[in-house]
Amino acid sequence: MKKLSARRRHPLAALVVLLLALACTGGLYAAFAPADKAQADETAQSLAIDEGKKLYSVGCASCHGTDGQGTTDGPSLVGVGAAAVDFQVGTGRMPAQQPGAQVPRKKNIYSQAEIDQLAAYVASLGAGPTVPTKEQYGPEGADIAKGGDLFRTNCAQCHNFTGKGGALTHGKYAPTLEGVDPKHIYEAMETGPQNMPSFPDGTLSEQNKKDIIAYLNAVNGEESESRGGLELGGIGPVAEGLFGWIFGLGTLIAIAVWVAARTAKAKKS
Repeated sequence: MKKLSARRRHPLAALVVLLLALACTGGLYAAFAPADKAQADETAQSLAIDEGKKLYSVGCASCHGTDGQGTTDGPSLVGVGAAAVDFQVGTGRMPAQQPGAQVPRKKNIYSQAEIDQLAAYVASLGAGPTVPTKEQYGPEGADIAKGGDLFRTNCAQCHNFTGKGGALTHGKYAPTLEGVDPKHIYEAMETGPQNMPSFPDGTLSEQNKKDIIAYLNAVNGEESESRGGLELGGIGPVAEGLFGWIFGLGTLIAIAVWVAARTAKAKKS
């Protein structure tokens, strides 16, 4: 009996009990805490959708339908995703002031919180591209040279070689990309607004989009503004040199012909 009592009062027994208690506490926290967080996120998302629906009913339903199904005045929003809403409303294109060949960019009338709520509601109508994170469009890890190649191959036909924009047919145009938020450029490539085709990840990968945005930032950033000179839309040194050669040399030839003609006329008289 004395030996049994000694074993029960072993100095390590208290430590073992403490460790077991800590393990149980940690297990219970791990089991219930994630569920609480997930439930909180779900509640917040539900509230955002409800608020977004209220905003939609006031500012969007007249053109896009009460349930986003579309009308003769506006396309369906089912499946366009949150990225399309963030781009269209964030750039002020929506709500549109008036119908036309193309809806121009203008000052937006919603706060970012309201835009997020509208995006949450429209996303609930059908799966679509999500709003990108800063890691997706930020400059970290981007290849500017690769972005230039990709931009000239896929975008320059409409937006010009440095994103200055250009005219299209029937009153439409490719807008300038100078001063546009990188997030909105990414979203435009994802969703293909108005006359622009979409470039999903299967066509242009996430890294490709990041590279293109880095290229546009490089050619339209503060450093490019300090170079001076007439850039002729940023077409490039070959085209600009040809312009100078033709018009500069042509002007000199014209002056030379005029001087020669005046000299010959003076000699005759």
